[in-house]
Amino acid sequence: MHDVLVLGGTGTTGCRVVAGLRARGVTARAATRKPGEPGQVRFDWANRTTHVDALDGVSAVYLLAPIGEAEPARLVTPFLEDALAAGVRRVVLLSSSAVTPDTPGLGALQRLVRTAPEWAVLKPSWFMQNFTGEHLVARGVRDGEIVTATGDARVAFVDAGDIAAVAVRALTDPEPHNTEHVLTGPSALSYAEAAAIVAAHLKKPVRHRAVGTAEFAARLTTAGIPADFAAVLAALDEDIRHGAEDRVTETVERVAGRPARPFATFVQEEIR
Repeated sequence: MHDVLVLGGTGTTGCRVVAGLRARGVTARAATRKPGEPGQVRFDWANRTTHVDALDGVSAVYLLAPIGEAEPARLVTPFLEDALAAGVRRVVLLSSSAVTPDTPGLGALQRLVRTAPEWAVLKPSWFMQNFTGEHLVARGVRDGEIVTATGDARVAFVDAGDIAAVAVRALTDPEPHNTEHVLTGPSALSYAEAAAIVAAHLKKPVRHRAVGTAEFAARLTTAGIPADFAAVLAALDEDIRHGAEDRVTETVERVAGRPARPFATFVQEEIR
């Protein structure tokens, strides 16, 4: 295998994919807008010349959509054309369990990836890592109140390390997967139940407040998210409220060869 280009190589899943590939002896290029370490390459969705340089000698790509783009295909289409022209054979897309090929905007990427000779679409549920860092849910943890438009519906939160483990297999297995992988944690929880687990661990009050879809979209916009993308994210919360994410799969264990990480274990080990 030649090099693997990992888009978002310094991000939540990307950095873990890079580490997993290198642990298997595969040369991984971590794509970033501002490379500063060995093994990183410059990549800017808005600058097509960076695509050509980043793809030189690459046989597989871990693909993430441009952040904040409600219609990402306008940027991803020319990139994939360049990738296939450069000899890339395998493309593994990080999508979402809430997105289908028919979903406006983001769904187009799932159709595009199937034009590669070898492909896989990863469809994880919501990340456990949303409860840490600068995500709005994490801010809610710190403030003592998580706000969503999900009502009391459940989500099988999945760990980014488990997503990366499946991605590494999809990128390196001798036989291409050529399929979708729906990835979840081992149990489904409502945000109220998740907040209770976090509160018990931190020994401080953390609660969930459910709001309407329009109010949630407005909150996202106030937080700096573009209005059109905020509407997309709010609609996903509404889908959750109607039960779209209340499911558990065994895909992580089947593909990665180990059980998916429980949410309570994540909280104990990652939230401070």
